[in-house]
Amino acid sequence: MQRRDFFKTLSVAAAVTLMPSLVTAEGSRPESEAEISKERRRFRVHYRFDLKGEEKEFPARLWNPMPYDAPWQNVRILNFGGDYDAWNLNDDNAYDVNILYAEWKKSPKSKRMEITMEIETRYRSVPLERIEAASKKNLPIPAEVRRFLKPTAHIPTDGKIKAKADELTRGVNDRFEKVKRIYDWVTQVTFRDPKVIGCGKGDAEHMMKTGYFGGKCTDISSLFVALLRAAGIPAREVFGIRLGLSHFSKALGKADAKGFADITTWQHCRTEYYIPGIGWIPSDPADITKLELVESRKYDDPKVQELKRRYLHSWEMNWVGFNWGRDFILSPKPEQYPINMLGYPYAEIEDEPLDYYLPSSFVYKITSREIAPKW
Repeated sequence: MQRRDFFKTLSVAAAVTLMPSLVTAEGSRPESEAEISKERRRFRVHYRFDLKGEEKEFPARLWNPMPYDAPWQNVRILNFGGDYDAWNLNDDNAYDVNILYAEWKKSPKSKRMEITMEIETRYRSVPLERIEAASKKNLPIPAEVRRFLKPTAHIPTDGKIKAKADELTRGVNDRFEKVKRIYDWVTQVTFRDPKVIGCGKGDAEHMMKTGYFGGKCTDISSLFVALLRAAGIPAREVFGIRLGLSHFSKALGKADAKGFADITTWQHCRTEYYIPGIGWIPSDPADITKLELVESRKYDDPKVQELKRRYLHSWEMNWVGFNWGRDFILSPKPEQYPINMLGYPYAEIEDEPLDYYLPSSFVYKITSREIAPKW
């Protein structure tokens, strides 16, 4: 039986005991454990949905992104329930995105669902010497990874994007050197624009055409990914959510004295690039700009430069990743398609999409509490 078929036929009661983890991320296994810290963090995360409509009776559908399973993040479902009429867990889409889907028939009853899960994370950092050694071998790109060289509606690889990538990497053959040149340029010219709604649209072509490099995490990550793909480096955005306190800066995640945080609006997009011989390497150019804005620091500030050095090849794991899907069709097929990205819950009432950037009217709430790192 295929995993997606197993999810579709799984009962709610069995979900609690038979779902220790979700689908393993494509290409997520490292060649060794060298890149994964032994230090573990564990978060109890709770989702609550209570879909609202203007009419007393209405049908509703909900798609919620779920975390993938990898050496740096493991997920266990503790509780799952609601008054839905049907549900399933599936990855039946172009990017194998893990999606929890629920639907409610037209009726006066409430439209509610709750999920409680525990997420264990480990700091992820790939040693620079390993990246440099693998890059020098100039190995071929595996067939299954080449899809992350292709353009999408929001990630073009031609026109001004291609011209800038060529300019930045002119005379360079080493893949990692190309990555560093593009990373240096993106982190230097981009800035966080607090007026942008949510995580931004991630329209790399629009940024290059207008020359306006302000945005949020999806905008900056998409520009980085587009330039890398145009330079022949497989790359992808990774959509997820911050879970709690950052040990580097409260600008990158915080919690109260008991480790509790309301993370409803803490969605955050990171990136990965691929070097044959070592695999996917974590990076996060967008948080450089957030640190600058929140702590009122300049690009050449020592703390900013330290984070820039770290985030060329690492992720601080007070965050969990959901997927890297862009411009794809959800399953079952919604009224709005293709969807730009699935970092937020997506829902429709009477076939009208709800605004996931406004959780207070959607209605949903996500909370997290850091607990002792033991299963």
